[in-house]
Amino acid sequence: MNKPKGTMDQLPREVVKWQHVEGKFKEVCHRYGFDEIRTPTFEYTSLFKRGVGETTDIVQKEMFTVISDANLRKYHEGKFDLDKRGFTLKPEGTASVVRSFVENKLYAEAQPTKLFYITPCFRNENPQAGRLREFHQVGIETLSSMNPATDAEIIALAKDYFDELGLKDLSIKINSVGCKVCRPVYHEKLKSFLEPRLNDLCETCQGRFHTNPLRILDCKVPTCQAAVKDAPLLMDHLCEDCQTHFTGLKQSLEAFEVPFVVDPRIVRGLDYYTKTAFEIVSENIGAQSTVCGGGRYDGLVEDVGGPRTPGVGFGLGIERLILTLEAEGVAFPEPEPTQVFIVILGDAPKLTGLGILKHLRDSGIKSEFDHLNRSLKAQMRYADKLGARYTLILGEEELKSREVTVKNMQTSDQETVKIDGVADYIAARLGGSR
Repeated sequence: MNKPKGTMDQLPREVVKWQHVEGKFKEVCHRYGFDEIRTPTFEYTSLFKRGVGETTDIVQKEMFTVISDANLRKYHEGKFDLDKRGFTLKPEGTASVVRSFVENKLYAEAQPTKLFYITPCFRNENPQAGRLREFHQVGIETLSSMNPATDAEIIALAKDYFDELGLKDLSIKINSVGCKVCRPVYHEKLKSFLEPRLNDLCETCQGRFHTNPLRILDCKVPTCQAAVKDAPLLMDHLCEDCQTHFTGLKQSLEAFEVPFVVDPRIVRGLDYYTKTAFEIVSENIGAQSTVCGGGRYDGLVEDVGGPRTPGVGFGLGIERLILTLEAEGVAFPEPEPTQVFIVILGDAPKLTGLGILKHLRDSGIKSEFDHLNRSLKAQMRYADKLGARYTLILGEEELKSREVTVKNMQTSDQETVKIDGVADYIAARLGGSR
């Protein structure tokens, strides 16, 4: 039996890396004043159709939508509305956070609302390096602020996070994708440019021409890239409000000492983005690759049934981040080794040995014993494999004298210690290393 295609087992030696990147993310978010939120693994399908957007690849091609056996027959009979009542495994984090913000009336509390999350996500796409069908995302969302300094703050947080992880050679690219005022005007200009080149576009982009032509600029198919090479840029058609906001973003990034480049081709893959869009790109996963992306979404809260509330945030995949860290040779913390291994010889000392083990663990000392009834030599070899600092040898003779033999595995020095005081003895020897 094998795991499903597009999923991964995270074995203990890999989980240490995950704990490191997740722990560092929580530290940075806490410093910036973000609180953690946890939302369900699945939501009603309608949330993602309304929030993420009907024209996105996620909604059209990649969602895992679930229907119960009880409703399957109703669905085939046309009596069950899958879009409204079906469930979809979460393909991204923002829509769920916004739904929770609305449902729990967080907008009635002191504003802005600043939230971060760590969550599994699911997309039915072709598995490849850094892209899986089940993946994990960390992200942040700030709701209720129109201030461009808020946009700059989330980019600054991402930069600080990557800096503290030790990532280098990252490029921060920003753009403005306009708003409901200037984007429709630009769409018409872009469509006028693309219409004579429609046959040069891939099938997907030919569909986007009518529904969301802006997304054609983001297509990676070579023929599409060639077709849009000289296309008009949205940056040149922004309304006054969007221009002012983008200027404020650049000034705020400079105040935060965040280096950036303006890339007018960044549009992002979700329909809800307005004004700010940004990507943080690494050159170290083979080809150029985005390790973090986000932007502003001023209409999303309203789209999912809440009051008019602006928002801005980002998301990044943990799997892709770890690949980038590994590609750069960034060192991860090593798993904490066993500090004490108790060698128990014979049946009589067993219960006393387990009591010692409890006292060691109560003292915060990582301790282990032999579960397989091995010989003294085999237990010592096993203790060495675990990297134990000390072994405690407890046999029938030690039991009679109420002492244990303590061996320092690094120096091979040995001494006898009273059973009643061995936990304190070990704690003193380990000192601040526990």
